[in-house]
Amino acid sequence: MTEKRPITVEDLTKIIYVSDPQISPDGQWIAFVHTTPNANEKRYTTQIWLAATDGSGTRQLTRGGKDSSPRWSPDGKTLAFVSMRNGVPQIFLLPMTALGGEARPLTSHANGAVAPAWSPDGSQIAYLSGSNAAERNKEDSDEKVEPPIDELEAKYRKDREAEDKKAYFDPMPMARIPYRQGTSYMDDRRQQVYVIRTEDGLEGDQAKPRRLTSMDVSYTPPQWSPDGGTLYTGRPWNTEADEHFRWFNIYAIDVDSGEETRFIEDDERNYFGALPSPDGQWLAAVRGETKQTDDLGRFVLLPIGGGEPVVLNETLDRSVGGFDWTADSRLFASVADNGSVNVYEVDIANKRFKPVVTGRMYVRDFAVGKDGAIAYTVSTPTNPNELGYQAADASEPTILTEVNKKLLDEVIVQQTYEVRFASPSGTEIQGWYILPVGYEDGKQYPLALNIHGGPHVMWSDSERSMWHEWQFHAASGYLVFYCNPRGGDGYGEAFQQAIHNDWGDAAMVDVMAGVDLMIEKGLVDQSKMAVTGGSYGGYMTGWIVGHTDRFAAAVSQRGVYNLTSFYGTSDVPILISAEFDAEPWEDPEKLWAHSPLAYAHKVTTPTLLIHSENDFRVPIEQAEQFFAWVRRATDTPIKMLRYPREGHELSRSGEPNHRISRLTEMVKWFDMYCKDSTED
Repeated sequence: MTEKRPITVEDLTKIIYVSDPQISPDGQWIAFVHTTPNANEKRYTTQIWLAATDGSGTRQLTRGGKDSSPRWSPDGKTLAFVSMRNGVPQIFLLPMTALGGEARPLTSHANGAVAPAWSPDGSQIAYLSGSNAAERNKEDSDEKVEPPIDELEAKYRKDREAEDKKAYFDPMPMARIPYRQGTSYMDDRRQQVYVIRTEDGLEGDQAKPRRLTSMDVSYTPPQWSPDGGTLYTGRPWNTEADEHFRWFNIYAIDVDSGEETRFIEDDERNYFGALPSPDGQWLAAVRGETKQTDDLGRFVLLPIGGGEPVVLNETLDRSVGGFDWTADSRLFASVADNGSVNVYEVDIANKRFKPVVTGRMYVRDFAVGKDGAIAYTVSTPTNPNELGYQAADASEPTILTEVNKKLLDEVIVQQTYEVRFASPSGTEIQGWYILPVGYEDGKQYPLALNIHGGPHVMWSDSERSMWHEWQFHAASGYLVFYCNPRGGDGYGEAFQQAIHNDWGDAAMVDVMAGVDLMIEKGLVDQSKMAVTGGSYGGYMTGWIVGHTDRFAAAVSQRGVYNLTSFYGTSDVPILISAEFDAEPWEDPEKLWAHSPLAYAHKVTTPTLLIHSENDFRVPIEQAEQFFAWVRRATDTPIKMLRYPREGHELSRSGEPNHRISRLTEMVKWFDMYCKDSTED
């Protein structure tokens, strides 16, 4: 047997991810998305694959480079999916009968089409497509827009569209906030709800779509009522307000007339993710109790026939992620709890959650079959991602894929150890540590402390997005430590709200208690400690180095350093006013006192700042300020790395070559200050 080797930074591109599992109506197959990084071409390849639920194997279904969102027709004879084959996303139909056949385009919107949802009888698909007022007016006229006759015509239209878009942004008209999102500036197009007949596209004729909405707001993916007469979707009820997501409600759209009705009259709370039960009795949804960002959220059932909502997770005191119904209207949901995300069946009558897919794992997404079988994607401390399946009559799940077997057979995967410790605040904190590769008992090692973002998220020892990074740090000779300080998800609402009006100090106390535990265990050389984190974790890194000199090195990524300027430049300014109960002009002293920039002149820890040029969640001006402040006020070594074309998701979905560079530069910085010149 070949001796295993330590994980390298380049192994990042060998990790394959699976997502969006969908069980066929007959229960025999699972369609899922298969994603492979390609560092040479600076992109990812996403394709649709099939897995047999009996465990007999998997096979590739589509060959496009950007295929996603597989959705089975009710009879299982056709698979709808979204593909970027012509430069913009369109919905395709693929025959799934024994005879097979080629995928045919169903839509041909100039601005693309996404989020397909089959009607219960399979005759129509509802979906979303972006358009502005002028484009909608053109659609509503009798003017017919013919599809391109060939690739040359398609290219001409694409080039013309690019020129029109360029003209729109020269100069850029901005009348609302936010005006940019993700990695780009927002134009005046909004996602509208459409329906289209499926048999037309399946036979090869160009189907005629029918738009049901026209409001100048974006709608969420539509869901069909069991009788096929209504579509449920979400949109802002206050169409004139900025930050539309603060004013979300559920709307019912009559499929025949297009008449739109607000489902529930409630201006004080937000509603997201409405999913009707097959018996037509309920809409399952998540309700925000307030317009605060540290609200746990209530998992509710809204009676379709009218009546009071039923709150399901009141006593559970945990947040609910995804949820799905079986054909007989049993409800399943994923729940974040104490460092794991598992799937539960919900006893609606008694408001109880029964664990079904459970254990030390992180279920990223799941779907249920008609009979209650569950398909899910999962990561564990020893495997970054696979596809799992649990039959309705089975007590144990089955892993159906081995997409990462080749890599795992080659590399050393270090064990992850859980710890529980008391913070000086009296709160119990959950954390984990990973010993460095080649660990020798009794020897002390450099520490790599990693702090999560959010701030209201939960880290897990099975966290897919961090799996390679943590193992790479361990392979680089570091003891890796991370934990869930107060403010995070998974430990109840009081825990999550414990940092309200108190970013910085509270979480630092918890994190440093974990660091001290690693020192007390004799695992860490406290003169060689490094700290890193991204987003809110970058905020915490900046906060920590401004309040202590205990760390030899710091790498702060996409961090928030000036809460006031963040409010004016971010696409989520609500994060400031909601977390601190004040607008910047109402209490500027409070925001400055909680800004890492206010303490940057005290930084003595050599610090590397990593930020993306197109990060509109935490704009790069945040890093520029911190860099200039430390550079001008101190003699402390500081360096800034700026990544072009990237946004806030650099570490998770940025260009593979940039992700490799980021990890390489991080460890180089750690090594420079945490290792002797004689150490590897």
